Amino acid sequence: MRFALRIICYAALVLSGLYLHAQTRITSVDPASAKPGDLVTATGDAIDPANVDALYLTNGKDDIEVPMCEQTEKSLKFKIPADVKPGRWALMVRTRGAEPKLLEQPTKVTVE
Repeated sequence: MRFALRIICYAALVLSGLYLHAQTRITSVDPASAKPGDLVTATGDAIDPANVDALYLTNGKDDIEVPMCEQTEKSLKFKIPADVKPGRWALMVRTRGAEPKLLEQPTKVTVE
């Protein structure tokens, strides 16, 4: 009985951690197309400094950390770095916490 209770408690802790990370998401970017040096605004949920400590552009092979200029619960602003090659890039966040996670977002930005 105690063993089953421990497993249930452990599962609840694991699932609550997954739920917290599942809430961190980016749902859109504006503008959808930008040039290096341009400022882009991403909107979503739980993307404030308490939940997200880094933002990357990724194309599946390359991950480029981008500087965030402003960050709130619902939006973050970032600049497209000068060394980013043209193409379509997904956004990826690194979560905060004891076990940070890289979460690739379905939202993409086109770099001209």
